[in-house]
Amino acid sequence: MPVGDRSIGAMLIDNEVISAEAAEQILRYAKDKGMRFGDAAVALKLVRQEDIQRVLSQQFDYPYLRPGDSSVTDEVVAAWRPFSPQVEAMRALRSQLLLRWFTGDEGRKCLAVVSPNRGDGRSHLAANLAVVFSQMGERTLLIDADLRHPRQNQLFGLGNTAGLSSVLAERAGLEAIQRIPAFLDLSVLPAGPTPPNPLELLGRGSFATFMEGVAAHYDVAILDTPPAIFGSDFQFVATKAGAALMVARKNRTGFDDCRDVAEGIAAANATLVGGVFNEI
Repeated sequence: MPVGDRSIGAMLIDNEVISAEAAEQILRYAKDKGMRFGDAAVALKLVRQEDIQRVLSQQFDYPYLRPGDSSVTDEVVAAWRPFSPQVEAMRALRSQLLLRWFTGDEGRKCLAVVSPNRGDGRSHLAANLAVVFSQMGERTLLIDADLRHPRQNQLFGLGNTAGLSSVLAERAGLEAIQRIPAFLDLSVLPAGPTPPNPLELLGRGSFATFMEGVAAHYDVAILDTPPAIFGSDFQFVATKAGAALMVARKNRTGFDDCRDVAEGIAAANATLVGGVFNEI
């Protein structure tokens, strides 16, 4: 039976949150009080509201991680606390991006996340955006294009023996992409081994060819990039993506730095979709 066809009570039993006897007690209480099963279970203090939210997410194909799962770090907050204010802000950003860039048109499937400096929250934002897009049912690929200081393999607990650098050096193909088991529509391409020539690799024609394949297989591709302080790497990535989202950090990123990045995006003939003011 598909998950969406099962009752909340059956799912709570299957997840070992309540026993069959407790489910019967909840059913009787719900009938007497004219309540829904979930509300009755919480009122009897046999389950927590978080337990109800979790099984509802299963019913509506909205996956997130259970406590004790160490496969993804807690920095990827959308994977752990999808009902938190921080993730609500991520979903609001997702809605803006769907209106402004990811319109379903060909050539509008990829987005580079850029920032002036290290520590602006660029990798954090890219990872969480990828999760919320996948939770929407979009086939999503997160690409770590920061070949200097990659982080996505750490955030998602992945190996990094093969990745984008391997693809660009034509030593690997789409098999370097790794599925995230907890999220059926999310895959990650780590950066791969750190090359001595990251700028030259990003400038190769193999990058454009690879991105064409990505656009054919995925609905959304989010690319994490090196910060602008390391040179023009971010421009090469933005050019291949076609568009960029700029991240600035409160009390840290200067206006002149943001202006320089915006000018760099324009010089790369990419669209600057917008900016995010990060307080994390």
